[in-house]
Amino acid sequence: MSMTKFKAKLIVYSDGAARGNPGPAGAGGIIKDMSGEVLAEISEYLGETTNNVAEYKALILTLEKALQYGKDEVEIYLDSELLVRQLTGAYKVKNEGLKPLFERVRQLLTAFNKASIEHVYRSENARADKLANGAIDKFKRWGKAKKKLDNIPEQESLF
Repeated sequence: MSMTKFKAKLIVYSDGAARGNPGPAGAGGIIKDMSGEVLAEISEYLGETTNNVAEYKALILTLEKALQYGKDEVEIYLDSELLVRQLTGAYKVKNEGLKPLFERVRQLLTAFNKASIEHVYRSENARADKLANGAIDKFKRWGKAKKKLDNIPEQESLF
């Protein structure tokens, strides 16, 4: 009788946000272990893109990080019905811009022995949403600070 090592599972929450469609966008994600302990958080500015692209990119970034934990199983929770339905096969991916992102997610999921994807209400995904929007806010603050610095007139040399 052979024994296989049980590697447990990860719990993943992911969310993308775009202010305007398209507009400034961010990705947010949380990776937890089975006890609920947060192992990692993802918060990244994505540039100008659509909300659906931001949703996919957030999931990609979060899954890429999740793979580093070497677990066999992943439970994914998303508040985007479109992504859940596309990834579970209920909807076809018709948008040409989303097809490569969809394929990348499917590729990442093959690294796990078991993966489940479920829709949750936005309120249940609040932390991932906050991380996605926080990435946009941080970028905007940096942009304003940079603009102020760029507008400071250069001093004449004293020498």
